Amino acid sequence: MNDKEQFYRQIVLQKCVSPDLKELTHFLFFERKVIFLETGNQFLGTERVSKLMRQYAIPCIISLLVGALYNIVDSIFVAKLSENALTAVSLAFPLQTLLIAVATGTGVGMNALLSKSLGERNFKKANKVADNAAFIYAISYIVFLILGFTIVKPFYASQIGNADVEIMNLGIDYLSTVMIFSFGLFTQIFFERLLTSTGRTIFSMTSQLCGAITNIILDPIMIFGLLGFPKMGVTGAAVATVIGQCVAGIVAGTCNHKYNHEVSLSFKGFRPDIRLIGHIYAVGIPSIIMQSIGSIMTYSMNRILIEFSSTATAVFGVYFKLQSFFFMPVFGLNNGITPIIAYNYGAQQRKRMIRTIRISLTTAFCLTFIGFLCFEGIPQVLLGMFNASADML
Repeated sequence: MNDKEQFYRQIVLQKCVSPDLKELTHFLFFERKVIFLETGNQFLGTERVSKLMRQYAIPCIISLLVGALYNIVDSIFVAKLSENALTAVSLAFPLQTLLIAVATGTGVGMNALLSKSLGERNFKKANKVADNAAFIYAISYIVFLILGFTIVKPFYASQIGNADVEIMNLGIDYLSTVMIFSFGLFTQIFFERLLTSTGRTIFSMTSQLCGAITNIILDPIMIFGLLGFPKMGVTGAAVATVIGQCVAGIVAGTCNHKYNHEVSLSFKGFRPDIRLIGHIYAVGIPSIIMQSIGSIMTYSMNRILIEFSSTATAVFGVYFKLQSFFFMPVFGLNNGITPIIAYNYGAQQRKRMIRTIRISLTTAFCLTFIGFLCFEGIPQVLLGMFNASADML
């Protein structure tokens, strides 16, 4: 809020009109704006916890599911090319999971500090948190850009062992494209988390759906060369993923600019605040670790299974993608309750914090139990989505 807005704010709060105000309409505009700033997030401390969890957790769950959906949809279409192509995309999953984990985990830290600041009515700090979070996302992209050029080939070489070299070549093309052009993913998740932290979850879900639909439409077109496009194979799946993420990022950024008035970004004279960045990562790093620890397990299992056959690796890759559809909602639930707990912590409402945690634990158990029933009851149906060969079944 600039000096002029601060001046009008004082007028509104004092319920008086200054001679310096030339137009009553100008006064009324800022009155509405100040009232919105003062009351915009109070529902986090007054609304029913169950309703808040639906409002906040569902967009986070959808966000993570959409992130997993990109890889699953790619795998479903790529499986129609060959088993080697499916294996190549499956081997990319550990680094893709790490990429998503860094983006969403940073968002968790940003949301926690942002919601706490809003709960304390400290709007200046909230804006500063958003600015520093944007800086973190930019640095994160640069890191993965460098990794996309340097680490992808040794990453695949360490997994395939004596398997078909075609798997490595296909995988390098796919994963390099996803990582080098990951700016779409980071932009998408940054703006979606800003929207979620202020309760505008409908816009967050809209951007996610736009990106997912774009990816689903473009996948067969670019993989198989439909509608006049060249047949790009596995690389086409990566290109479709990147375009979908960019579309989602543009939609989320536009919605944030037009409708998210509680938090404003301004980089004029910006300098990174190490203390704020540390606070963001104090909450974000545990979430990043929790979401990415599966990457280490997947990478290790790939190295073991490839010694038996590439088919074994493909089966494990399919399983891990499918099980993410049941674990990602739990991670999304964790991300969704963070701003609720943070706000009520700032507002010193302990009972609401405890109730939020209890409901989330019960929900998490139900979600994972449903996953257990699906894997035990209909494994053939699940594998059939990936054009599974007789050996895979």
